[in-house]
Amino acid sequence: MKRAETLAALRAADAFDVLVIGGGIAGAGIALEAARAGAKVALVEARDFASGTSSRSSKLVHGGLRYLAQAQFGLTRESVRERDALLRDAAGLVQPLRFLLPVRRGGRNGRAKLGVGLFLYDQFAGRRTRRWHAADELLGAAPGLDPQGLDGGWSYLDAQTDDARLVLRVLTEARRLSALTLNHAKVEGLTRNPLGVDGARVRDQISGSAFTLKARVVVNATGVWADQVRANLDRAPLLRPLRGSHLLLPAWRLPLAQAIGLFHPDDGRPVFALPWEGRTLVGTTDLDHDAGLDQEPGISAGELDYLLRALQAAFPAFGLSAADVLSTWSGVRPVVSSGRAVDPSKEAREHLITLEDGLITVTGGKLTTFRSTALQALRLAQSRVPALRQLDGTAPVFTPIEHQSRLRTLAPELRARLTARYGSDAAAVVGGAAPDELAPLCGTPTVFAELRWACRAEGVEQLDDLLLRRTRLGLLLRDGAAQLLPRIQPLASQELGWDDARWQAECARYRELIARCYGVPGARP
Repeated sequence: MKRAETLAALRAADAFDVLVIGGGIAGAGIALEAARAGAKVALVEARDFASGTSSRSSKLVHGGLRYLAQAQFGLTRESVRERDALLRDAAGLVQPLRFLLPVRRGGRNGRAKLGVGLFLYDQFAGRRTRRWHAADELLGAAPGLDPQGLDGGWSYLDAQTDDARLVLRVLTEARRLSALTLNHAKVEGLTRNPLGVDGARVRDQISGSAFTLKARVVVNATGVWADQVRANLDRAPLLRPLRGSHLLLPAWRLPLAQAIGLFHPDDGRPVFALPWEGRTLVGTTDLDHDAGLDQEPGISAGELDYLLRALQAAFPAFGLSAADVLSTWSGVRPVVSSGRAVDPSKEAREHLITLEDGLITVTGGKLTTFRSTALQALRLAQSRVPALRQLDGTAPVFTPIEHQSRLRTLAPELRARLTARYGSDAAAVVGGAAPDELAPLCGTPTVFAELRWACRAEGVEQLDDLLLRRTRLGLLLRDGAAQLLPRIQPLASQELGWDDARWQAECARYRELIARCYGVPGARP
């Protein structure tokens, strides 16, 4: 359904069973599970789908090994279970990733301490993945690692994903079950009846028009913005926004066949480096985010230095510096505040679900546990929405994909990639492509056909929608993939109807955004 058709359908509807505010992974999961149960569902997102934390994460689908140190056993157990379900149901989009944890003589995290944590991790998963490696074996698996004081290391299994594509595929599945989803549609207020919240006033950011949506249940799944929605009910804030920043480097500058977990030489915090989309991803920081939430976050010079310091200490022979960084990004985590002045990294990562005057708020969760969190939230609405009594937590996350003969001629790697990211739409992605649009772009796994499909069928309204979320080219290539803009301009004209003035305005806005929020601080104009 085209955006204009979705907007018309939303405006024409009398009422919905469930109205979801927020188009990140939490909102997408709630929309999918409600639609799967047979409820009439609408979802609106103020910016773009996955434009908040859900496209700015560490790309990990994991149980949170470090949460064991905080005795968050329930969260770890739930996360490991959900990780394994996603590995099964979203194979290819969620992929296994082996981690190495070096152990150094005299370090604060020795072989026995880490071994106990990994034993519990494996117990929750129901299978053993941990293994001890001698120092020479570890150095063979991670060339360039500092050998000084190295005692050996543990390895264990976790998983990774393309977070934005995971959100988009969940939303696609929800739409197949008749959910209506609209991006760039901002909630400006809530409506109420004697029983509590019964809808929202929405403004379409593209046309400027306003309309009201009514629903039996309204779910606030806006992540770090959840307190702003709750403020309509005069509720006190619950969240402590914490910023996590990341670096992306060329794989040849930091070649890794698996992830490696490090402990920062200055404060002992865990830092990691992992292979992702043909590059090496490094993260993450954990700081109070004091800037306003209405402005996109960006890495600070101090965070850049902090992450580089961890890499330089672990891989001294590589001589890594800010000049090696392709891109950066920062996400603001919606962490539930303990109310105490504790170190940010010591705040619990448990999700929070509240019911206040008819408004269900879901926040503070993890990418990995989006489905179990959605089911918990929707159970609160079962008395108001009878269809939700049919919630099925045992169904596959995604409907199994039937054989697509159109993909048969593709190289196995490309066939697997498109199937994982687009599900049953993969054949249409290929069918709409020109013959020269199925070759990898600029040393990335992305093909031009993905750009065309995004413009044609995935609700692209701005250039960053296309290059930062529908594809990740703006992260994978320097300067936000500026080298591809001349080739993308005719596509934007054909598929989006952008004239030259619109194209120039989009490019100017996009370049400024990349420099401010996705570049290297010292290199900003």
